[in-house]
Amino acid sequence: MDVLFFFKERTRFIRQFYDTAAAPFIQTMEAIEKGAPPFDDPPYSEDGEPAYLVEWIKASEALEVLGRTCLSMLSPSLQLYFRTWERQLGIRWDEGERNRAFKKGFLNGYLTCFEQVSGIVRKDCPADLDLIEQFILARNRDQHPEDITSMRVTHGRVKTDTPGNQFFMSETDRAMFRDPEMQKLSFLDPAVHVSGEQLFAAILEAENLVDWLEATLLKTRWGSRMP
Repeated sequence: MDVLFFFKERTRFIRQFYDTAAAPFIQTMEAIEKGAPPFDDPPYSEDGEPAYLVEWIKASEALEVLGRTCLSMLSPSLQLYFRTWERQLGIRWDEGERNRAFKKGFLNGYLTCFEQVSGIVRKDCPADLDLIEQFILARNRDQHPEDITSMRVTHGRVKTDTPGNQFFMSETDRAMFRDPEMQKLSFLDPAVHVSGEQLFAAILEAENLVDWLEATLLKTRWGSRMP
């Protein structure tokens, strides 16, 4: 089985899905901001709020959900790549060994496995493993929302001295949480924010990782009999 091919088919689909699904929401937001049709004739209002604010917020919220949804496809796609190679290589775990390896998540678990089985050297990996770990964690947050009253999903408590955990934040939240005083306000947990640019950066790093792994895993599988 060409494991890399099927993984790339998944990432191709995720990119295409995001671009196609995002288009109407982006068009709505831009039309409202520019006062273009069908938002060029704002209704009379005395409340002082910008015209079509509710429509803009709904479109923005839909984009946020779409970005997180795509992360929720990317993370298990990477996990499926690992699992498929685990089967292809016929890996068997001693009792308790798998749990120990995966205690810090499936990325660490499988990299530890492939280090032992195939001799990869993690520090030689050209992919941004920290960013990959972040999109896995962001996906996990999205799959376990805590508030039924909102579609917003948060990172929970974020420490200002760990900037590596802040990739999937908006610029506003990132700037806000550089201030240690903001950590005292429990109701201001930063939202998981996944823009198109952030999503595509995450996809690229996942592809960089599997591209790097593939040659070594193929050699481990086939040795001198590589097709």
